[in-house]
Amino acid sequence: MSEPAAYATASAAAALCAASAAEGLRDRHTALQAALDLIDQGFTLIDADLRLVAWNRAFLRLLDFPERLAYVGAPFEDFMRYNAERGEYGPGDVAQLVAERMAAARSFAAHDFERTRPDGTVLRVRGFPMPGLGFATLYSDITAQKAAERQIQQHAAVLEQRVAERTAELRRSEAQMRLVTDSIPALVAYFDRERNYRYINRGYTDWFGLDPAYPQRISAREYLGAATYAGIRHNVARALAGEPVSFEYEVDVLGGRRLTARTTLIPEIGPDGAVAGCFELTFDISAQKHSQELLLRAQKMEALGQLTGGLAHDFNNMLTVIIGNLGALVDARAGDADVAEFAVPAMEAARRGAGLIRSLLGFARRGPLEPEVCDVGEQVERVDQLLRRTLPEGLQLRLQLPATPLQARVDPHRLQDALVNLILNARDAGARQVTLRLGLDRLDATRAAALQGPAGEMLRLEVVDDGRGMDAATRSRVFEPFFTTKRAGSGTGLGLSMVYGFARQSGGAVDLESQPGAGCRVSIWLPRVAAGAQAADGAHGGGAAGAQEGAAAGEAVRPLALLVDDDPQVRRVVRRVLLEGGYAVLEAESGPEALPILQHTPGIALLLSDVVMPGQPDGWGLAAQAQALGVPRVLLMSGYSPEPAAVPAAWPLLAKPFTPRELTEFLTHAESP
Repeated sequence: MSEPAAYATASAAAALCAASAAEGLRDRHTALQAALDLIDQGFTLIDADLRLVAWNRAFLRLLDFPERLAYVGAPFEDFMRYNAERGEYGPGDVAQLVAERMAAARSFAAHDFERTRPDGTVLRVRGFPMPGLGFATLYSDITAQKAAERQIQQHAAVLEQRVAERTAELRRSEAQMRLVTDSIPALVAYFDRERNYRYINRGYTDWFGLDPAYPQRISAREYLGAATYAGIRHNVARALAGEPVSFEYEVDVLGGRRLTARTTLIPEIGPDGAVAGCFELTFDISAQKHSQELLLRAQKMEALGQLTGGLAHDFNNMLTVIIGNLGALVDARAGDADVAEFAVPAMEAARRGAGLIRSLLGFARRGPLEPEVCDVGEQVERVDQLLRRTLPEGLQLRLQLPATPLQARVDPHRLQDALVNLILNARDAGARQVTLRLGLDRLDATRAAALQGPAGEMLRLEVVDDGRGMDAATRSRVFEPFFTTKRAGSGTGLGLSMVYGFARQSGGAVDLESQPGAGCRVSIWLPRVAAGAQAADGAHGGGAAGAQEGAAAGEAVRPLALLVDDDPQVRRVVRRVLLEGGYAVLEAESGPEALPILQHTPGIALLLSDVVMPGQPDGWGLAAQAQALGVPRVLLMSGYSPEPAAVPAAWPLLAKPFTPRELTEFLTHAESP
């Protein structure tokens, strides 16, 4: 197609392209900044040169920085110097204070610490290396949380003091003391200054099989194990020196279980002023630690998901331009050897990039799904049939399915992909047996909040293996995009990220439990659909909308199309396809710009709009307005699908990136609801 006369000279075309590119970059930056500003936590992203790449308003507000300091490329050292000069780091030489913090920043080491500002605000600062992007830092105001913790600690101290006083009173009556302490869901004991036990309660029997009748025979080194005892021995020494101490550690108990315990030692001061011994109070805090781990992981994944989704949207727009123009070139010069040698490989590379973006959108819970009500047990059986003959002979796959079918509204293909990923991960972890177990279970409110999922009765689909297991550091990152423990070239690190995104986008949650040498259990929680429910998914028919061939002047009037997209290069690709399809085209770069055109331009036969754009209405709102105004066909396109709950209607949606041929097929066959 020839360019308009306004683009006659090469210099004018180059200037327009540069301006369009700059405008597109500003629009993408504005969209990303707006998304970051919605996050309550402060956020910064710095590059390898310690220069600011991205930030949000919460960062400036929480740390009380002036807006003039924040701009793309701003040296992070400026923020440190600003803090040092106003006394945020305490007394000392400003240059030295800044140099010390810059040295620490250059290590790009993950960190998690708390900092109290001069006004009393307590901030939690967590930093995460972002391979290929730089270093991201989250700032959270935990002032209220710390105040609550201090209150809890005060209450705990009062409680511990009362327990110690009550225990001292009850020493005159062994029977009465045992009645009290044996009823406490904790380990209660007393040992003297020589570290010899004088009393233990029934909890020691439940945990270690020890006999409370013979405390003098007990050795902490023996029932804890030499390694565990060596790790806590210094705390015992502090208590025997007269200092109350509390500490946490992991310990193996009866049945092969490994617990996380918190022990408090309270010294008893004798009449001579010396420590006579210590009261010992130990609780199982495994569930609490697991909930904290889940909550921290969920918060981090939420931040990563928001960032990933926004970046994927921009990349899809770029790939739409690349694939659209390459596709047009290939179609226009099908017999050209140079095109076959250079353009076709470039097209394939762009398609691979689009596949990678689709995986990232799956993690960010923005990938398109095709959900339907299906029997989850039936999908498990299909995965079993698919993999059973391809797995190594030493790996046994077992199914534990209920007799009564259990239904959920999910994308069956994505569910199967998730199970295949988990089974292959178990294989790579050296598992000899993998069990797929399906049943009903209740997700309590506490655990649901930590997993950021719904509480109540749910379908629980478990994949349990006996492989090598994972340590805490691996568990904390296992669902992150591109994180993998496999050797280079053996995986993309997106498998478990896609499992996480699928579960969340399906309205459920995912949980992982693992210990080194103890295998792994992944639980996918899905909302249950009552038996007999029918799929509510609408299918858009294939009736052609009758794109007309282009008409010359004097022939039948072309149908009028309104094209809306905030990226001018994308509009250029789409506009060319619409013109070749016989449409006359009006363009707008946003919902606010398009709405008056819809309202005051008669005869619009087609609205083709992007979904995510700056301003209101967005693509969904614009589609609703067009339908209300009687526009015959309303079609949408997007590189960033919202979560199902946010979708107000099911207009046909074409996922970016796409080729001109794919867009033509979409225009020909997609029909408005």
